[in-house]
Amino acid sequence: MREMTIGKNDAGQRLDKFLQKALPSLPPSLMHKYVRLKRIKCNGKRCQTSDRLTEGDVLSLYINDEFFQPVKEEEAFRRITPRLHILYEDDHILLCDKRPGMVVHEDDQGTLDTLINHIKAYLYEKGEWDPDKEQSFTPALCNRIDRYTGGIVMAAKTAEGLRVLNEKIRLHQVQKFYLCLVHGTPSPRQAVIQDTLLKDSKQNQVRVVKKNTPGARTASMSYKVLQSRGKLSLVECELFTGRTHQIRVQLSHRGWPLVGDTKYGTMERNRPYGMTHQALYSYKLHFSQEGDWGELSYLRGKTFQVEDVPFLPFFYNQPKN
Repeated sequence: MREMTIGKNDAGQRLDKFLQKALPSLPPSLMHKYVRLKRIKCNGKRCQTSDRLTEGDVLSLYINDEFFQPVKEEEAFRRITPRLHILYEDDHILLCDKRPGMVVHEDDQGTLDTLINHIKAYLYEKGEWDPDKEQSFTPALCNRIDRYTGGIVMAAKTAEGLRVLNEKIRLHQVQKFYLCLVHGTPSPRQAVIQDTLLKDSKQNQVRVVKKNTPGARTASMSYKVLQSRGKLSLVECELFTGRTHQIRVQLSHRGWPLVGDTKYGTMERNRPYGMTHQALYSYKLHFSQEGDWGELSYLRGKTFQVEDVPFLPFFYNQPKN
């Protein structure tokens, strides 16, 4: 028999979700059987897989030692010297200014030099997170942006931070603003636009389709032209949904592709400007005053903005209209 004491980062989870993370070698079918047979107890009593765990709960596990053996996974963060541009940090969350070119998670090519691995390495180096001492929690990203898009990415350092941020994003109480350079001048200069988007996962490409197309999803955002210079415009976008390539697709569909975007634009229009990737940056976040923010109540009403958007000097060097 072994015992596990539920810590702060484990609390609030269902018993089955916790066990799946803490004992990845234990098959779900056996887990349910052991709970039913009282070979897994909570505080010495019968429990259910749907029970919510609280800090200090003690699980008694009358199961074979083989299920306590960790699943061997390469922990790439241990081989990384962390390089982060930190916009904001507290006990629960981390806001990083991700530079274009870095992937947020490991991709199909097995890239290990990822934002999440740098965050893990940073927190491990600070002594704020150690996978050998955690039973189920690992730092996690709450939003993600494309490899060649830069800007603010939210990361949770604690389970409570992860729970609150995910809930606030789901309730649309975190406003995300982007700056981009587009070809032409959008008209009208300010609007809310909505489309139905269909993603081709094999091609990693998205297109606008008719409503009710199987597999398609609604995409909504607002845009505002801040300034036009030469043949380009600086546009601010606020996302109301978080679809793949959303800004790039919706603006291109209306004839205003992003500068440097070869997937949804054309080489002919991009060639004079010499940009190698889309001019798009997640530059500002606003946390709503609405609702209960729990332990993150200090974030209510706060706005965070990056200091440097790489393509702005290029834009301001364009001839005035």
